[in-house]
Amino acid sequence: MTTNHTSPAAERPEAGSVVKRKRLAMFRTIREAAIREVGKNGLSGTSTQALADAAGITKAQFHYYITSKEDLYREVLNYIIAEWSDMFFASAHANDPAAIISDYLRMKIRHSVEHPDMTRLFSLEMARGGIDLTDHWGDILGSAGKAIKMIGGWCEAGLMKQVDPVLFLMNMWAVSQYYAEYEIQARGLLGVAEGEPLDAERISREAIELFLARAGLSQSDSEQHR
Repeated sequence: MTTNHTSPAAERPEAGSVVKRKRLAMFRTIREAAIREVGKNGLSGTSTQALADAAGITKAQFHYYITSKEDLYREVLNYIIAEWSDMFFASAHANDPAAIISDYLRMKIRHSVEHPDMTRLFSLEMARGGIDLTDHWGDILGSAGKAIKMIGGWCEAGLMKQVDPVLFLMNMWAVSQYYAEYEIQARGLLGVAEGEPLDAERISREAIELFLARAGLSQSDSEQHR
């Protein structure tokens, strides 16, 4: 039995039979366990037994739902890419650079702080050459390309200062993902103990001010639309 990417609609409680709902719930449990374990130890450093233990099931039960850890890993990558792909366009403020940049940074930083293992897992995949991302590059580059085009359009329309749209987007990724990829360093510098939450709002405010200043915008430009 192989895993298939499950759409948000298919994961709703009303989707399918009771048996199907139970299967989806168990698959989500296994997927979350995989994100934690692979995000911490990498794919090669994570055994099927470790995944089963993390999900609270036996190895035999694991294989009832999942053919192999490699199949599960590819499904997890599908899930992460789907989570991130439309985040830049999730703001309710159409064609408002200050609000969209602010909303994006706030969402991206909160996601990194609350789900650091997802960012770390994706970074580990990139570090090993993106071997299992081959089928996704079109979607990844397409989504980024739309964001880059939007930023460039704002510059051309005089809605923000001239920036390099590609680097502007990449730098937002770098800043927001730092708090997951370098969490232990961030905790040490911020004086936040292990197990205590990082202050996503504090981090977001500083990042938003930084990028809005580069864009020649201000917090008031964003807040007046809230």
